[in-house]
Amino acid sequence: QVQLVESGGGLVQPGGSLRLSCAASGSILSIPAMGWYRQAPGKQRELVATITGAGSTNYADSVKGRFTISRDNAKNTVSLQMNSLKPEDTAVYYCHATIVTMRKIDDYWGQGTQVTASS
Repeated sequence: QVQLVESGGGLVQPGGSLRLSCAASGSILSIPAMGWYRQAPGKQRELVATITGAGSTNYADSVKGRFTISRDNAKNTVSLQMNSLKPEDTAVYYCHATIVTMRKIDDYWGQGTQVTASS
């Protein structure tokens, strides 16, 4: 049974910083890709940032230069450092991973963590 568990959300003033973390557990052979998505009220879920096992990254234009994604392959974790947060970054953030197990390759999601940038 593969699980993704997130931590690190919260309330921060605009201009502040938060760090999200996500740990994958279970019978994992490899994780080709990990990333973060977000969904604001009334909007569709959107990509924030992704990272491959080799360390190649991709960011939404709206977060480039402010957010940094990183991963620890040995620990099966991915993190998102969010700086200079804006009110429009307010959303539920979801960890995502494409995971290879003995039985299949599949997409997994975390439970979501709320990030609120507000004064």
